[in-house]
Amino acid sequence: MLRSVAAVVLDDVAPFELGVLCEVFGLDRTADGVPPIDFRICGQRPGEPVRTSVGMQVVPGHGLDELSRADVVAVPAARIRDDYPQDVLDGLRSAAARGATMLSVCSGAFLLGAAGLLDGRRCTTHWFYVSDFRHRFPTAELDPDVLYVDDGDVVTSAGTAAGIDACLHLVRRELGSTAATRIARRMVVPPQRDGGQRQFIDLPVPECTGESLEPVLAWMQETLDVEHSVAALAARAQMSPRTFARRFVAETGTTPNQWLATQRVLHARRLLEDTELGIEQIARECGFGSASLLRHHFRRIVGVTPRDYRRAFARTADSVPQ
Repeated sequence: MLRSVAAVVLDDVAPFELGVLCEVFGLDRTADGVPPIDFRICGQRPGEPVRTSVGMQVVPGHGLDELSRADVVAVPAARIRDDYPQDVLDGLRSAAARGATMLSVCSGAFLLGAAGLLDGRRCTTHWFYVSDFRHRFPTAELDPDVLYVDDGDVVTSAGTAAGIDACLHLVRRELGSTAATRIARRMVVPPQRDGGQRQFIDLPVPECTGESLEPVLAWMQETLDVEHSVAALAARAQMSPRTFARRFVAETGTTPNQWLATQRVLHARRLLEDTELGIEQIARECGFGSASLLRHHFRRIVGVTPRDYRRAFARTADSVPQ
């Protein structure tokens, strides 16, 4: 059931992520047909200001004892720290033990992790914090590509706006799609978004750690529209195909074909963002040869289709070819 939500705030809480919780759960939308939700902001010392990450303060109206009564305990993003307050950790553990649903937004997953609530559980967090999260919580089953993860009584979301997706999903799960759609309409956001975090991440360019292949890599980047075989690349590098393939993996960390596919997708992303070229022409200019092959590799690497990516990120007019 979703009748009550308690949001936990610590010093250096992120106001946007806290605002997401307030917007979805804290406003009275009974006039729109949404069942009432008892929403409370809770802190270690109710009535005392808690600083935020942007210089202003919020004043929690309730103490941590409210965690023992809420159906959902929500944790917004806050400064990641090595040591979290023991009373907050104990409150989260007790709430989870009695069956409350735990919800985190962005880096709030670190607090759930510190409480031991993500051990062996599927979860996510902002892509920027993935390495740190895995280092701190090696037994958590982190999925860095998705907008949110529903693992039953634990729901975690990726960065910032993905918290909206997770909150609306929880409303949909507990109160039905009508309630979620009506809240989304009032917030002027889609009730459900496609894709995952990968579409928002700048793909790293695989770098060459040695010097022997740098001229070949530069030439490959300049001729992405050309069909490259390992044999032809090896001949250009004046190596045998076997030696070239082995050296390529050693110096770039990936295979020639995968390196090329990633570079071509990077180029396709730029063309989708900055030009009005059609998908077929972009496929040819990037060396994929056909739109279907472009779509295959683009979705595999970025997580969404070229059309959806252009719709979200194009810097040109709305009427670009699809």
